[in-house]
Amino acid sequence: MRYGRCMFDQMLDPNDVTYNVMFKGYNNNGQYKDVVSLFGKMVELDVKPSCYTFPMVLKSCGKLSALREGQQVHSVVTKNGFRTNPYVGNTLIEMYSGAGKCGKAYKVFDEMSLRNIVAWTTMISGFIMCGQMVAARRLFDLTPEKDVVLWNILISGYIEMGNMEIAYSLFKEMPHKDIMSWNTMLSGYANNGQIEACEKLFNEMPMRNVFSWNGLISAYAHISRFFDVLTTFQRMLSEADVRANDATLVTVISACARLGALDLGRWLHVYAQRTGYGENIYVENALVDMYAKCGEIESAIYVFKGMVKKDLISWNTMIGGLAMHGHALDALTVFDEMKDAGVQPDGVTFIAVLCACTHMGLIDKGLAYFQSMANYSITPEIEHYGCLVDLYARAGSLCEALNVVNTMPMMPDAVIWASLLGASRIHKNVEVAELALGRLNQLEPGNPANYLMLSNIYGEAGEWETLSKLKVAMKHTKFRNAPGCSMIEVLDKVVEFHSLDERHPLTEEIYICLRGVNEIVQSLPYQLEDLDIQQEA
Repeated sequence: MRYGRCMFDQMLDPNDVTYNVMFKGYNNNGQYKDVVSLFGKMVELDVKPSCYTFPMVLKSCGKLSALREGQQVHSVVTKNGFRTNPYVGNTLIEMYSGAGKCGKAYKVFDEMSLRNIVAWTTMISGFIMCGQMVAARRLFDLTPEKDVVLWNILISGYIEMGNMEIAYSLFKEMPHKDIMSWNTMLSGYANNGQIEACEKLFNEMPMRNVFSWNGLISAYAHISRFFDVLTTFQRMLSEADVRANDATLVTVISACARLGALDLGRWLHVYAQRTGYGENIYVENALVDMYAKCGEIESAIYVFKGMVKKDLISWNTMIGGLAMHGHALDALTVFDEMKDAGVQPDGVTFIAVLCACTHMGLIDKGLAYFQSMANYSITPEIEHYGCLVDLYARAGSLCEALNVVNTMPMMPDAVIWASLLGASRIHKNVEVAELALGRLNQLEPGNPANYLMLSNIYGEAGEWETLSKLKVAMKHTKFRNAPGCSMIEVLDKVVEFHSLDERHPLTEEIYICLRGVNEIVQSLPYQLEDLDIQQEA
């Protein structure tokens, strides 16, 4: 565009066509300020605009939220006799609606002598954008010809308001439904947490594309049903002639990360490379996160180093993954590389950096990083103060940790007090432990995990009388510990089970195998306890 502008400026008498070429170029490159500025020069030189000029200039005003300049362009529209032009009118409606001026938008609509379906659709979209669903519905009912786009727009408006009942009634009234109509309703149910309705509609769909499958997969992910995410993805590959896109892969890889499904995650990595998404930044970020959370930090580093382009999420994920695995010095090195690359850190970055300092016990360095957040105009949140408390507490500086808790600008939450309680056990500080439990009882009344931690502290300190009183108090709590859960990956499927679980279809065979293992162990010429003692010796 720079060379084009140089040539344009050398022209002695550019006409409206030449100006329009420049406007189009600037618009295509997102240089909206240049469009508005050049239009001002056009008016100043008294070059008469055409009906093709105004839509491009008004679009730029809308992108810049430049209402005052847009109104000035509107005056030029009226002056040049384009007030009733449908193309110009539609863009004016869109600009005013985007600025929240539905009254002005409707006035333009009302003055249009010829209103095509685009004009009706733009005005109804404007009312929806301004939150005026009643006005949008009234105008919709008056629309002489309704196409599928208009139906979809009105349904989307009700979905955004959370009114799925009216949205579905309109959906049923539609004379012709395209796949976008079905996907709109599907996403509506998913976003509003109505998973049963989402599943029912999905099964009723006469045709499905990748966005349909993504809608159901995302719905499961949104409510943390990660097993269903994986089974639905596998169903998509086996039942449908549909290729996963980057959105599918990111959601499914993230589900693998949450479930620890490393083998399936590796398969997805290969699948992404074969389908052309191997260098997609969103997929790569998800892969780094998945490998880190599944314990394969070397694979995470390999993917990270191979990325052609890295964004803030890439750096944050790598720093957090290294810190989580205890590679604190590597995490801080990557943080320095991030700054050298000119990437501005955010609050999430500093949480990962502070966690890395916590693992290494680097109190002074962690405090320096915490204080440096102001250099990036980042206000510390409760998570950052929690990291600082944990940093002091783990290092045994419980007094300094309490000082942070007492001086932080917000009320400490249960996570912070639980961190202090855990550190009190490590450093055998009964006084701080009792204080932390008292605060935890206010925030989480009767949570047995907190009592269990304190009982361990009393036991290790030899305060048996106090321990017996605490156990009596534990019996009166209303809450009970949730049963432990384990997950294993078998034949590319993740299986979840609890103690004495009988939900698996092969339960009988599993218990027969378990009894067989027990019999073998019992027939050994030595006891397992003896083996442990010998190993320790």
